[in-house]
Amino acid sequence: MSSVGGNEERWSRLVATCLVGGVVFGLSIWGLCAAAAQSPSSPGRSWNITSPFKNKKKKPIRVYMDGCFDMMHYGHCNALRQAHALGDQLVVGVVSDAEIIANKGPPVTPLHERMIMVHAVKWVDEVIPDAPYAITEDFMKKLFEEYKIDYIIHGDDPCVLPDGTDAYAVAKKAGRYKQIKRTEGVSSTDIVGRMLLCVRERSVSDKPQHSSLQRQFSHGHSQKFEDGVSAGGTRVSHFLPTSRRIVQFSNGKGPGPNARIIYIDGAFDLFHAGHVEILRVARGLGDFLLVGIHTDQTVSAKRGAHRPIMNLHERSLSVLACRYVDEVIIGAPWEISKDMITTFNISLVVHGTVAESNDFQKEQDNPYAVPLSLGIFKVLESPLGITTMTIIKRIVSNQEAYQKRNEKKADSERRYYEDKTYVAGD
Repeated sequence: MSSVGGNEERWSRLVATCLVGGVVFGLSIWGLCAAAAQSPSSPGRSWNITSPFKNKKKKPIRVYMDGCFDMMHYGHCNALRQAHALGDQLVVGVVSDAEIIANKGPPVTPLHERMIMVHAVKWVDEVIPDAPYAITEDFMKKLFEEYKIDYIIHGDDPCVLPDGTDAYAVAKKAGRYKQIKRTEGVSSTDIVGRMLLCVRERSVSDKPQHSSLQRQFSHGHSQKFEDGVSAGGTRVSHFLPTSRRIVQFSNGKGPGPNARIIYIDGAFDLFHAGHVEILRVARGLGDFLLVGIHTDQTVSAKRGAHRPIMNLHERSLSVLACRYVDEVIIGAPWEISKDMITTFNISLVVHGTVAESNDFQKEQDNPYAVPLSLGIFKVLESPLGITTMTIIKRIVSNQEAYQKRNEKKADSERRYYEDKTYVAGD
């Protein structure tokens, strides 16, 4: 009996020793991790104290998409949204001015403006300036090794070089190419065509009853271009707005209970770098930026029968894609009422110094009269001196060159629509 009792006693001591040792070991590991996390010799290091042996995070999938992004529109933005959905991080290459001139003709917007536009798209993580028009072996190697790109993305519309070869042949051969669906109803060529037609139509008739060019184009029926392609090679737009597209572009969240809400309104026609920069400044004044977009009828009444160039839904999507914008009012009223300020809990109404018309404070029916009377109106210094008329004048002043550019693009546009097939995933 005494030997059995001694064995039990020794066994109990052994178990107790093991338990104590395990606790001490565990506490030691915890202490080492905590000390390392607080060590001044390793700033910025992040340690998981609860799981010191946890595996490293999975490498993010990085995708690359390039483009001219000239006169950037919601079609470009939708392409970038689709590209981002194919990975975790989206790197965008913006083609240089010289490369665009050599392959397509003169760009309407210079590189620095196109860089501002691409940077502002909410789905873009990094931007590479002066990207080549075609993916070469050397540039592809740079993308893979320096930028750690996993896949190169492009739309289902063909991108053909002047010599007739595929601009993405190298990427396809490497097995690192993925395709997305082109956004129907809009292209930079189409938008330039709308403005060129505007110039021609205005020379024929400047009568007050002359119908809006934009409305003819956006509904796909111009009396002179019922065959679907304009004289300049531009296909008539068939943009079909859907609620799903608006949801895809929306942030899907409202302001917090104590958020400072900033409101700015306008036409935002031919959404450009000047718009982006004033929205960036406005967003910096609060926690939530609400943007009011005026109706086609309001813009036509204030800017002339041939405006806007882009219809309300097209303009709304362009603004929604901007990373500085939290929410839009589609078809905002011209005049800001006290009821509207209360409904949306607006803290401050702002307006830029650069606009097509800054006579609003001199008008009898000042649209900002109510926020002015409440002391919540502020005029912001516009970072860029660009308006929609700036863009239109660039095209009008170089009309012949852009006419040739559009005619050059006509065949590929026509072939795309004739040969297109359904592409899933948009």
